[in-house]
Amino acid sequence: MSQNPYDILFEPVQVGPITLPNRFYAVPHATGHSPLMPNGSMVMRETKAMGGWGTVCMQVAEIDPSSNISNLPMETFWDEQDIASHARMVEKVKAHGAITAIELAHTGLRSRNITTGRPILGPSSLPNLKPGIPGQAKAMDKADIRAFRASHRQAVKRAKQAGYDMVYVYAAHDASLLSHFLNPTYNQRTDEYGGSFENRVRLLREVLEDSLEEANGEVAVAIRMAVHDFKHEALAFDNDGRACVEYLADLPDLWDVNVAGWPRDSGTSRFDLEGFQEAYTKQVKRITNKPVVGVGRFTSADAMVSQIKRGVLDLIGGSRPSIADPYLPNKIRENRIEDIRECIGCNICVASDAYSVPLRCTQNPTISEEWRRGWHPEYLPKAEQSKNILIVGSGPAGLEAGLTLAKAGHEVTIAEARAEFGGRVAQESQLMGLSAWGRVKDYRLYQLQQMANVNLFANSQLHAQQVEEFEADEVILATGARWRADGLGSSHLQPIDGFAKVALTADDIYRGVKLSGTVVIYDDDHYYHGNVLAAHLAKQGLQVHLVCPLPSIAEWMGYTLEQPRVVEQLLELGVHMHPNTKALGWQDGQLQIQRADTGQQLVAIQANHLISVTARLPNNDLWLALQAMGINNLHCIGDAQAPNIIQAAVLAGHTMARKILQPDDGLQQIYLRERPMLLA
Repeated sequence: MSQNPYDILFEPVQVGPITLPNRFYAVPHATGHSPLMPNGSMVMRETKAMGGWGTVCMQVAEIDPSSNISNLPMETFWDEQDIASHARMVEKVKAHGAITAIELAHTGLRSRNITTGRPILGPSSLPNLKPGIPGQAKAMDKADIRAFRASHRQAVKRAKQAGYDMVYVYAAHDASLLSHFLNPTYNQRTDEYGGSFENRVRLLREVLEDSLEEANGEVAVAIRMAVHDFKHEALAFDNDGRACVEYLADLPDLWDVNVAGWPRDSGTSRFDLEGFQEAYTKQVKRITNKPVVGVGRFTSADAMVSQIKRGVLDLIGGSRPSIADPYLPNKIRENRIEDIRECIGCNICVASDAYSVPLRCTQNPTISEEWRRGWHPEYLPKAEQSKNILIVGSGPAGLEAGLTLAKAGHEVTIAEARAEFGGRVAQESQLMGLSAWGRVKDYRLYQLQQMANVNLFANSQLHAQQVEEFEADEVILATGARWRADGLGSSHLQPIDGFAKVALTADDIYRGVKLSGTVVIYDDDHYYHGNVLAAHLAKQGLQVHLVCPLPSIAEWMGYTLEQPRVVEQLLELGVHMHPNTKALGWQDGQLQIQRADTGQQLVAIQANHLISVTARLPNNDLWLALQAMGINNLHCIGDAQAPNIIQAAVLAGHTMARKILQPDDGLQQIYLRERPMLLA
């Protein structure tokens, strides 16, 4: 009798002419590696195959120069010159027994074509779908449609040459020419490709049939489709979403289903629970006889098994979970559930892609460093000689440094001034919607607690003399940072009149300060702190004003795809929002304000309490004192060195640990870089 309750996840699945080795399916997702960075891209995917993902997919691969999102590092698959790097990636992934797939795509009205100079193409002559980007699409004529179909067919042929096992027909995320033809908002045609549902779905069916014909039973053909669109009612599941699945039901070899647009497909843990797409995707298997893969930020093995046994999905799709822990499948196979680094759903990975840089992850500091630094997510170089290491502070930087060094064989002591380990993560995860962020602490703390070479001391505020007396071989200070009360922030690099005497900070909220009446929050941080506090306090029944000097509330959260939902939540909670509003000072219980752009004086906001969410100060007193004493092998990391986001703190802790493990490794400062080949 099986000893592993998760064996069902490791059953093979037949998809057309190929057999997937298990039900773990690393779906296509952007990596931030452009075609000029093939080594980083392929080793990242190879690591997933090593970790047990049975299918590993290439991200959006644009099929020709008329599809070019110029400012994002999408893969190109234009001609034979692109085959070689793809073939190398396929070879690396297959060496570990995984199946490979490529998401062939034309981004239609999402294209920019700034680099290629080609006209943007769409079903109708409409503006680019990125507001603020100049330029309109050409309404495709019959010749354009024929050329597109031919181009997609040629891309399928190249995929076979590269050795891929499966090709995608992409109609998802409101980011595909095929989805644009489906959408009556974008498709305003009056010919046989517009108007009725049957006309609007025509091109999708033709391309699917072209792909199957070109595949010729040698590779599988998948369709990736948003079966529910939150923005466009016509494409909701109860409308054309269901109709499309019914119309194409058994034509593709595999259905890869999700919701649209991308901000809803990649919903964060603040707004969406694990498995949140089930309400829409569970219907698909009742319609088609073909295998179905879907996503839902799955990290729980029990939830995965439930999806399979209840007939919701055949394959467990993972994008963000496969980034947070590339070895998630192997850990489930070995029944090491407690060792999984669970995705916290913060979308820092998405923000990296939006910045057009290789992925970063709050939970997995080795992502994007597999090739250029040689970092593996599970295996570390062992310490040649065990050192006695003291870490002061147990926030994300301290815990990550401690765990990495302890796994390498060093003796690690972590001293925490508070009663609870976890630093800022322990505090912030208590706020509304951020409970999943506690996984940063929980994973590392659990691992450390199992290790005989680790000592953890809470309620241990160390002074410089005590640190010196410890006689550690290495001292790492991860003492964090504190919020400023004086109003100095990114839009005002000097203290604001009246703030320092009366303003509270997030630290005061964490300490449990009692509030009543009306609260005004001045947010010059522009990430989550200001708006999370506003929602948290409004939920408690306080009247809350959120003031922000930038044009939009939570502007940086546009990168994490959350900004519209943040505003929606604040509206529902009755928070009064004041974007484009700069604080002049606090006087007589009122926040004096003006328009940030014109300087026009605005009516002051009266409140019982002022909360400043602006900048932070490093807690570096111990660092300065130990430096003055001439302590050797002293290191300062994370927020104590330079306040930043949690992901940066985790990366700082891991980087410092690697530096101690390999002090002579030049890659700690200058990593391997991908360079273009120079022509003679």
